[in-house]
Amino acid sequence: MPATFIGVRHHSPACARLTTAVIERLRPAYVLVEGPVELNDRLDELLLGHELPIAVFSHYRDGPRSLASWSPFCEYSPEWAALTTGHAVGAQVRFIDLPAWHPALASRRNRYTDAEERYAEAVSRLCSTFAVDDVDSLWDHLFEIAPPDGLPERLAAYFDLLRGESAVAEDDAARERYMASWVRAAVADAAPEPVVVVTGGFHRPALERLATSGSTSWPEVPPLPDGALGESFLVPYSFARLDAFTGYQSGMPSPEYYQRLWESGPGPAADSLIDTVLTRLRARGLPASTADLVTAYALAAGLANLRGHPRPARADILDALASALITDDLDQRHPWRTHGPLRPGVHPVVAEMVAALTGDRTGRLHPDTPAPPLVRAVTLELAELGLDRDGSAYLDLAHDGQHSRLLHRLRVLEIPGFERHSGPASGGDPSRSELWRLTGTELRLPMLIEAGAHGSTPADAAAAVLADRAAKANIGELAELLFDAVLCGVADLAERVVEEIRSGISAAHDLGALGRVLAGALGLWRHDDLWNTSGSASLAGVLAAAVPRVLWLAEGVRGGPAPADPARLNAMVALRDTVRYAAPVLDLHPEVVLAACRRIAADAGAPPDLRGAAFGLAWSSGAPYDPTRAIHGNPSTLGDWLAGLFALAREELLAEDHGVLTVLDDLISGMGETDFLIALPALRHAFAYFPPHEREALARTLLTQHNLNDSARSLIHPHTNPLTTARSLATESTVDHILQEEGLC
Repeated sequence: MPATFIGVRHHSPACARLTTAVIERLRPAYVLVEGPVELNDRLDELLLGHELPIAVFSHYRDGPRSLASWSPFCEYSPEWAALTTGHAVGAQVRFIDLPAWHPALASRRNRYTDAEERYAEAVSRLCSTFAVDDVDSLWDHLFEIAPPDGLPERLAAYFDLLRGESAVAEDDAARERYMASWVRAAVADAAPEPVVVVTGGFHRPALERLATSGSTSWPEVPPLPDGALGESFLVPYSFARLDAFTGYQSGMPSPEYYQRLWESGPGPAADSLIDTVLTRLRARGLPASTADLVTAYALAAGLANLRGHPRPARADILDALASALITDDLDQRHPWRTHGPLRPGVHPVVAEMVAALTGDRTGRLHPDTPAPPLVRAVTLELAELGLDRDGSAYLDLAHDGQHSRLLHRLRVLEIPGFERHSGPASGGDPSRSELWRLTGTELRLPMLIEAGAHGSTPADAAAAVLADRAAKANIGELAELLFDAVLCGVADLAERVVEEIRSGISAAHDLGALGRVLAGALGLWRHDDLWNTSGSASLAGVLAAAVPRVLWLAEGVRGGPAPADPARLNAMVALRDTVRYAAPVLDLHPEVVLAACRRIAADAGAPPDLRGAAFGLAWSSGAPYDPTRAIHGNPSTLGDWLAGLFALAREELLAEDHGVLTVLDDLISGMGETDFLIALPALRHAFAYFPPHEREALARTLLTQHNLNDSARSLIHPHTNPLTTARSLATESTVDHILQEEGLC
């Protein structure tokens, strides 16, 4: 007896009902399902009694390649209907698609993706013929809302049309050849008993053709390549992850709507979701009256009648709600008329409508479901350290290093529920304590299962994630990654990152990024006996390599008046501190650095902030420089030059005998309103390098110089914005000038 092929759209209630009905009627010997063949020996895990949605999570790693993919199931997935109904009627159920790691599936993060772009032209013509806007409305019109009579024939005609006009990529062809080999073997083994084959409708025409000839031997499950690692586990899934509006490329958006359609049919699904949307809007303080509810019901019924639907379809419900609730002109098309995630700027009522039809259901695995070793390892470590709770966790890093390392490993793995509120931000940060917020969440288990792809312990998994990041990181990102490796206690990786930094310094071209490397390496080299990096020879090599490169990049920067660049000023601060504290490990004499700074400070082609920073570095290094002679009164560059000076020599300014303040006071006092308005924003930015108590001390000095008894605090905390005041003064001056010219005053 030939096989019975059911071509489906993934996550379609209509297809799930058809699948159930056919299997119950035929009671086949085999039910063959598009799904990961490597899971056939573990199908009992799928049938333990989970709360759906769930997914098969598969991961793979070899030397150059790593990937992760999901095969999600909800109650109305045709594949799930095939598995459960086939098991119930006593059939032998088998997955027949290639393993998730196979190159034919390498580009798919979700196995059950309906890639409509393969047959976009045919779908466009069908939409035009049936006067609908998009593939989802077309599908509902033809299958979900339509009467069930003739459904198999309509599905066959639909997918024959799509497949007949679509080019088949070699990836799809390889999968179809493999699935067809399972069909031939099952038909031969079951004869004369029936066989039912459930696959995506796109594949059905090819499988029917390929199943008629060829070997009838059972195909082998392709093994993992030598040296590769790969495994599959069940994970809880959610409607939010399943929905096309949140990024999953499934064929069916709005999973909560289709769940209700599956449970109770189109009429009750429409009514209950209109109520749900109105309730949700009211809970969020958005306008939704009883009159709006009545209007929405009437509009949905009217639209369904106009569009030839026996009951309101999904688009009818959404269009009706939008008409009843939104009076504004919208800048975007309704998202249900397109496909993919919501775009920024969507109307809040539209966003809530879409969220209501997405739903918030989250799956739950049966307690006996096997999990990767990482889940058990993390669970035990959290319990042993007393971190398996909700609340705050204050850690003294000198005594709670094990606690900190575990939490940082979970942070790197992006496991939810572990949020760091404070703690050292770099190796040079004097903080030696951390504050974490621990929060239990249902997302923790699925994320841990997925993180199990990286390793069996928190340390191994975090090291693998950081190694992946290191392989793709630029020089600036490597600096941050190095500190993450230190915080996680991954010493071997930290050494490898240090070597990558050293090898990358000679090619670095971003002064700010290289400055972050220099600052981070110096902090770890100077201070971090806490993490056993103080005095590290490899870090000393980074310092020795980075200093001449920073100097070379700084001398090459060109630019006229422009806002001060904090990144390059921080690089100059790191250079100053390295020369000051690590001179013995550098390969050049500090005088070489000072000579370069003198050249930059005197270079008219260099940006003003960098010139000021170079001058400040020389001054703070004890060079006999008088900054009062270097300050000039150009309002367009004064503030930026001072930003560089203050970033590098703030302490020197506070310690000197107010000469700089006097010069600045004279310059600014002599400015006209227009020049002052030009200079003010950059001046405010420059003085922001002083903390509030130091700004207050400077204000007191100025008041004393002017023999004023006003409050220094009121000067640095004015009641009005200084920019507003300056603009007002400039406007008044302009008005006075015009009045004088016109002889009106």
